[in-house]
Amino acid sequence: MSPVSESELFSPWVPGLLPLVIYAVMVLGLVAVLLFLAGWLGEKKIGLEKSRPYESGIVPTGPALLNYPVPFYLVAVFFLIFDVEAVYIFSWAAAFEPLGWYGWLEISLFITILIFGLVYIWRKGGLEWGPTATNTKHKTSC
Repeated sequence: MSPVSESELFSPWVPGLLPLVIYAVMVLGLVAVLLFLAGWLGEKKIGLEKSRPYESGIVPTGPALLNYPVPFYLVAVFFLIFDVEAVYIFSWAAAFEPLGWYGWLEISLFITILIFGLVYIWRKGGLEWGPTATNTKHKTSC
């Protein structure tokens, strides 16, 4: 392997980077041209049917805003958090041998932090999705 000169070491261009930059410029240029042509050549009719939300050909009825209860969003956030956790754990398991004991220590720390988060959510009542006795008493007395 030949030694790298100082000019090559501090050069802003890595040898394989120029084709990538040219490709990115070409893609961005094509997208800009297509967006311009779509806006310039497209029809600009404004009417009731154009302003109506499209729901697979079904004419919308009733209010568009639905009030989802807060537990719905909590379940969604918990799902995202623990789904991402599973991705990290599976990727660690795939690279278990090269990571060795240091990797095991890191994933153990990661799982411990997530367990503390789960205990916190549990103690705050974030896992109570159904009606409880205290919620029922307050609803019937009002």
